[in-house]
Amino acid sequence: MLATRIRQKDGIFYFASYPAAEVLNKVRFISRYYSEGEEIAPQSVPYTDEIAQFIARVERTDEAFQRQISRAKIRSLKNFYEMAVSQPPIPGTVLLFTPETLRFAVSDAHADVGHLQEPEARYLIIDGQHRLAALRFYLKEHPQEAAGIHVPCVIFDGRSEDFAAEMFVIINSTPTRINKSHLVDLYERVSWADPDRRFAARMVEDLYTEGDSPLRYRINRLGGRSLKDKWILQAELFNELHRWVSVDWKKIARAHNSYREEERYYGITRDFLKAAQKVWGDAWGHDAYMVTKPVTLKAMIRVCADLAREDADPAEGRLKRWEERLAPWGEQIRGFRVEGFYERFPAKGQIERVVRIHRDLAKMANIDTRSGKRE
Repeated sequence: MLATRIRQKDGIFYFASYPAAEVLNKVRFISRYYSEGEEIAPQSVPYTDEIAQFIARVERTDEAFQRQISRAKIRSLKNFYEMAVSQPPIPGTVLLFTPETLRFAVSDAHADVGHLQEPEARYLIIDGQHRLAALRFYLKEHPQEAAGIHVPCVIFDGRSEDFAAEMFVIINSTPTRINKSHLVDLYERVSWADPDRRFAARMVEDLYTEGDSPLRYRINRLGGRSLKDKWILQAELFNELHRWVSVDWKKIARAHNSYREEERYYGITRDFLKAAQKVWGDAWGHDAYMVTKPVTLKAMIRVCADLAREDADPAEGRLKRWEERLAPWGEQIRGFRVEGFYERFPAKGQIERVVRIHRDLAKMANIDTRSGKRE
């Protein structure tokens, strides 16, 4: 296959023009796409293919890829292919990825033009899924048009799966494509994510998965496996943890082992939530109370950050100390009933209400809120 090699900083990738029918045989659709009375069934994704698994989960759960929207988008693209004559139907490139390292044989005429080896396995589509799905439906009705359509493709090869994940996020990280809860899943994987964000993302992961976490399976996150009722969105929890971590980051960054330091911060958060669970008693997780609703959980994480700055160490005996410190909350359980809650905590919106609950909870437990940089 004739291709152009493109260099950008340390990156090398290729540009190629694929005949329409040929490119459709060389890509794999990992999500289901719909047209009128027809569909493209998704290919099975191996459990070991983490990036394909992630993209498939996003496309199956994110609003931008739901069935009705997918069908409308496919219909619109297919109609455009039918109407386009002098206007090229696919003017933008489709981005393809293969983990295989493709051999590139330079031509005699130009150092960056040559023949690119075809991968043995099918390409993963990083961007252009809907365009190629619509093209398949279009060519099924108009097979004679196949010879007249070539698809411009940018091909990334021989990179790690982390590279494919990073590229997918860069392209799709707009409010109309993938929401922030989905992106939190990749903070640990993408190289441009700030270290404090990766640190907070690992804390979210531990709070969701660890068996001793009071929030285990209660975080609403992409690909969650549990059928338990969820208490807080992953992005909301991440924001609160990152708020805490960013204030402490200079101290955290001095640690020799960031993973060990993250385990320490997870342990602090776990112990605080266990102490809170103990003092809230039956109100913890009860639908008639606001104790484990997002507005209160976010406020409690802020109290946790305040308390940790003054009494995190020693870790031995911390849970018992904090149960005693938070004991006054148990006397205020009636104030956190759902009925009348918003009247008891009046505010212009949730942001202001979190601030108010944070201050009230800290005051009850005699915890200083002035140690944090921002409110």
